[in-house]
Amino acid sequence: MKSPSTLQIALGVSLAVHAVLLTVRFVDPERFNRIFQDTPLEVILVNAKSSERPDQAKAIAQASLAGGGEAEKGRATSPLPPSALTELGDASEDAQRKVETMQEQQTMLLAQIKKQLAAMPPPDPKVASADPAQTEREEKRKQLIKILAEIERRINEENARPKKRYISPATREEVYAVYYDTLRRKIEEKGTVNFPEMAGKKLYGELTMILTVNHDGRVLSTEVAETSGNLTLDRRAQSIARSTGPFARFSEAMRRKADQIVVVSRFRFTRDETLETRLTER
Repeated sequence: MKSPSTLQIALGVSLAVHAVLLTVRFVDPERFNRIFQDTPLEVILVNAKSSERPDQAKAIAQASLAGGGEAEKGRATSPLPPSALTELGDASEDAQRKVETMQEQQTMLLAQIKKQLAAMPPPDPKVASADPAQTEREEKRKQLIKILAEIERRINEENARPKKRYISPATREEVYAVYYDTLRRKIEEKGTVNFPEMAGKKLYGELTMILTVNHDGRVLSTEVAETSGNLTLDRRAQSIARSTGPFARFSEAMRRKADQIVVVSRFRFTRDETLETRLTER
């Protein structure tokens, strides 16, 4: 077999190099870097893919996925269902129900353990300690006593904490609604009579405040959750809320479920020089 000549080898190498060059795409390096600087993409994992490519990528994933999800805008940053607003009242009521359910379960478990301990025969000193049955029984007794002590500790800690009730538009109990209405009217009257001003000029604006009231009617704390943009107005609003107290004592129906109430309210100092408040979501 005749070996290829030098010219043939050179032609073959040239064809191979040109073929490789044809597959390479040259771009402006500055433009390439600018794309990554101006449009940073987050790396995520997706559990589905589609044949349709997205018009504008929102993130880097291991597969193309156009559309999908329940959020109308943007992309969810949590595995929980999307929600534009979480109503504080609903959330707190759900949490309160969970706490009450947990307390009921702990109480039931406490009763069961006490029943098991009462049913167990007392230790018999006459029986040899090497007896396997007695050793197993005593080990079980120790475990039950340890669990019993832990449950009692948790219950005592929970009982020592003040029970809070969050008042919001989602609050359904009439006793809380009536109490809040009285509280609201007193604060509005106080704020209208003592309308905030600085250097002889009235201060107008809106802010959201979290007001915590104790069962004896004392105002325990005020917190500005959303500022009006004017710190002086924020402080005057807090002063108005604090000085309006003390409010009425909680009724027996309220005390059964709460030692304190937390009110999330929108304060609006209007151009009519009146204070308007309304319940809101945090």
